Amino acid sequence: IMLKKLIVSVLLCILILSSWVGTQGFSFLTQAPSETYKEQIFEVKTGTFTQNAIRLQREGLITNSRYFIWYAKFRGDTTRLKKGEYRLSANFTPKQILEELTSGNVVKYPLTIPEGYNIYDIAALVEAKSLATREDFLKFATDASLATKIIERPVPSFEGFLFPETYNFSKSEGAKGMVIAMATQFKKVYDQILRDPNLMQLPFIEHVTMASMIEKETGDGEERELISSVFHNRLRKHMRLQSDPTILYGIMIEDGVWKQNIQKADILRSTKYNTYTIPGLPPAPIANPGEEALRAALNPADTQYLYFVSKNNGTHVFTKTYQDHNKAVRDFQLNRKAREGKSWRNKEKTTK
Repeated sequence: IMLKKLIVSVLLCILILSSWVGTQGFSFLTQAPSETYKEQIFEVKTGTFTQNAIRLQREGLITNSRYFIWYAKFRGDTTRLKKGEYRLSANFTPKQILEELTSGNVVKYPLTIPEGYNIYDIAALVEAKSLATREDFLKFATDASLATKIIERPVPSFEGFLFPETYNFSKSEGAKGMVIAMATQFKKVYDQILRDPNLMQLPFIEHVTMASMIEKETGDGEERELISSVFHNRLRKHMRLQSDPTILYGIMIEDGVWKQNIQKADILRSTKYNTYTIPGLPPAPIANPGEEALRAALNPADTQYLYFVSKNNGTHVFTKTYQDHNKAVRDFQLNRKAREGKSWRNKEKTTK
């Protein structure tokens, strides 16, 4: 009889304890720490589920990390956390928290790459947005083997092949993921352009290199085909292209410094990109062109223009003869009044 009473007592205690645990567990799962919504960014980092659960409790997003771990084990979710940042709130229930952290619905940040940015500009932009460090981005952007694999053509780096567009990246994407995403978008757009039967054909590197020069020379989108015609006409006549942005890019590659103004010594300085000193096109792109510049390189306007000079307002004077070109230089570049307070950078870029 005593044994029966003992067994009954033990079973009763187990039942009461189970009921209490069940009640506590149900209460934990269905009740949030707060009734007020206040967004918190929680980052799932590398580490164990337990470590992330402890951080959730420390940051006030759950009340009991042990219960949370038990619940996740019951659901089989302890290995399903997706790395990245999540928008959570203390008025989420633990069930909602776990569902969010296993959803992969990470916070994404918009990143706009302007047309004509080079990989160094993009790296600085990525770092300013705290999406990756400049060094990490450039490590992948200058990786020739990775670029050749993604672009599916032999290229020296990703310069010229990171398509300018607005992207949405998570911090967990990493520099490599961002570079690949931009290059993949370039390839998609480029392949569409090649399917246009109305465009002329150029070898791949020459095409993108010319497009990058057109992009850097363009202040007004309506002039892209005109600038393209000048480059094509000069190449046809075996004239040096004499494009100022190639001077600046060559110096930056060799010295690691971006100059704002070009001096006479810079024009005469021989770099592998300086089209004042080398024949034809540079060996590779000097920036990342947009779709319109890529199309313009294959669709030059039908002109006899050989020269263009900036009017200091985003547009250019296009001329056929050296004599007319010199007059335009005198009118718009040597004339201080014409240059005063003006820059093509003050005119917002337009596209067709």
